[in-house]
Amino acid sequence: MEKYSITVGIDDIAAYIPNLYLPIETLAEARSIEYAKLHKGLGLTAMAMPDVDEDAATMAANAALELMRRNKLDPRSIGRLYVGTESGLDGSKPIASYVVGMLTQYFENQYGKDCLLQCDAVDLTFACIGAVDALQNTLDWAKGAPNRVGIVIATDFAKYELGSGGEYTQGAGAIAMLVKQNPRLLAMGDAWGVATTDVHDFFKPVRQIKREDAINEALQFSNSGSVNNFPEGKIQSNPALGAFDSTDAYLHLHRDTPIFDGQYSNDCYQERIKQAYQRFISEALGYVNGHTGPAFSGRWARLIFHLPYAFHARRIFAEIYLEEAIKSGKKLQIEQETGVPIPTDKNDANYLKLVSKTPGYQVFVQEYIEKGERASSLVGNVYTGSIFLSLMSLLEADYQEGQDLSGKKLGFFAYGSGSKSKVFEGEMQAQWQEVVSKFNLSGKLENREALDYATYEALHRGKLDTPINEIKDSFKLANISVDPQLPGVRNYKFAKAIINSSV
Repeated sequence: MEKYSITVGIDDIAAYIPNLYLPIETLAEARSIEYAKLHKGLGLTAMAMPDVDEDAATMAANAALELMRRNKLDPRSIGRLYVGTESGLDGSKPIASYVVGMLTQYFENQYGKDCLLQCDAVDLTFACIGAVDALQNTLDWAKGAPNRVGIVIATDFAKYELGSGGEYTQGAGAIAMLVKQNPRLLAMGDAWGVATTDVHDFFKPVRQIKREDAINEALQFSNSGSVNNFPEGKIQSNPALGAFDSTDAYLHLHRDTPIFDGQYSNDCYQERIKQAYQRFISEALGYVNGHTGPAFSGRWARLIFHLPYAFHARRIFAEIYLEEAIKSGKKLQIEQETGVPIPTDKNDANYLKLVSKTPGYQVFVQEYIEKGERASSLVGNVYTGSIFLSLMSLLEADYQEGQDLSGKKLGFFAYGSGSKSKVFEGEMQAQWQEVVSKFNLSGKLENREALDYATYEALHRGKLDTPINEIKDSFKLANISVDPQLPGVRNYKFAKAIINSSV
């Protein structure tokens, strides 16, 4: 088996999943949707929901803290903390800086208030692929010196409008990865296939609205007349906090919920991963010796995907599966199993649906994909973290089932709307079982609190002021400043557990 130029990769992974979840059956009942369509059709069981005092920064910091505690990391040894997210909390200040602040707060008694001063920190954003970009960048950095240690974090709250077509795919969480040379878990390969184009399948625009129109709309609701009745000074009384304080003609509004076209996004996903996959083959063949056989994916023992919903990959991958089956001389088998000759247009949606139902494809899904779907089914979409949650899910399942993946390669299919795909691979290391045995992912998912629908909607609308669940030994959002001098500053705290007397 060929060796990569320098062995660098993921040494360990930790996940933080909010302790609250909404059962999909509860949502289906509230929306008058047949539960079987969501559960059996899309693989959905539950969606994780952040509490009132949780956000993308606290989730990221909690995942990083678990990773550092488990590996007994001296914060002064961390040279890089890169965050992939599309849940930014500020138009300028990155989540990574908040995470550095929280970790410093936790470790300063032991290591000093400057214990993370030399740590490079930044956010990378490209929809759901931002954390993969952060990982690739950090892998390249780690190759530069044997003592370089970095942490890559994926953190997001996948929030959709109530009643929208994306609502039942919601989820939240953070994944933190320890990146270094000579990793115990997964050594990453040198070849990366990339495909990028400019589309609007899913996006969160900064919306513009005329200042006068916004004020008039508000006045109409209150029957207070017209903006013309309000002198300029009266609608600019508080420059720091006023909603209409700007002197600009337009107000700029941002929502956490996206504009999206589900079917179009699926088509973009399918096309980008196919293009990136072809590029990966080209890149890999440049340094791989002895590759034979047209079915290139046969080199991989498992496949890991970005999962907007649990069963997304098994629906999307049928086209590549079909093309490789034909290259491998299985054309007749496919036609026998579908009962229909393969059409000239191999991208025909109706035919690919037939392929996805064949016995051969079902066996393929169970061997290569299904284990990575299990956590997604219980958490929902985690945007940038979905592909890494799938990785953890698959590895923990293989570990629990006694499978030996040592020396075997995994193929990764990442996607971010907008849109971009990256296809890459990693090789499992000899110590992987020791690392995975400490994930406790399934244990975390079993011990959560279910929400009723009324509480879920109040939480979604931001109507709750106090946390539902008082979880200790974790970072929390303490408050958001209303000080006119520092409006909007987010302050965080560490909620100590009784047994945690060392901090």
